[in-house]
Amino acid sequence: MISCIAIDDEPLALEQLADYIHKTPFLKLEGLFDNALQALETLATTPVNVIFVDINMPDLNGMDFVKSLENPPCIVFVTAYSEYAVEGFRVDALDYLLKPVSYSDFLRSANKVIKWLNMQQRNTSQISSDKDFLFIKSDYKLLRINFSDIRYIEAMNEYIRIHLTNSKPVLTLTSMKLIENQLPVDRFMRVHRSYIVNLSKITVVERNRIVFDGKIYIPVSEQYNNKFQKYIIGTLF
Repeated sequence: MISCIAIDDEPLALEQLADYIHKTPFLKLEGLFDNALQALETLATTPVNVIFVDINMPDLNGMDFVKSLENPPCIVFVTAYSEYAVEGFRVDALDYLLKPVSYSDFLRSANKVIKWLNMQQRNTSQISSDKDFLFIKSDYKLLRINFSDIRYIEAMNEYIRIHLTNSKPVLTLTSMKLIENQLPVDRFMRVHRSYIVNLSKITVVERNRIVFDGKIYIPVSEQYNNKFQKYIIGTLF
């Protein structure tokens, strides 16, 4: 079963989402919320696989809600405003449903969620980790990569590219979220939806960008900036 919650400040829209979830046999509804702040409290103790969320809501809108999640699950936006679509995909939303939503559209989106989660589960077997290194499957081979050799990791659609200090990059089929969970948090930090950096390799920070070799610029996005700035401040002397 795929656990989910729904968030919408419109009672009829929330009721419709609940009805669609209940009639979809592989979905399990963990909660309905008419505002995102209540949902945050629940997610702190009850993690879920997918969130169906409206965007235009009072207090905390759906987009800012998703940006506030440190490790967001699968996100499906459900909204009446098509102009938010591009921004929605910038925060890695899996799908974007326009109101009024038919059950066929909802089911198509739910099936998309299944495919995505199954891919994540399959990719778990692509990566194995130990204390100081990872084994990565690339080009039908298993490659040992020491944490100390990683400079940064870059998202490439369904692939990631691991940039190394003394050898060419390694490309593997997996997600940023999956590999992030395999890395030691005291040595690596996600600074953008498309980048994870090895903190020990950072030598220059310029205008919210990490600079490698004077020519590679890795942006620190707003979503991750507070955490990154706390790290930088903590190392100042």
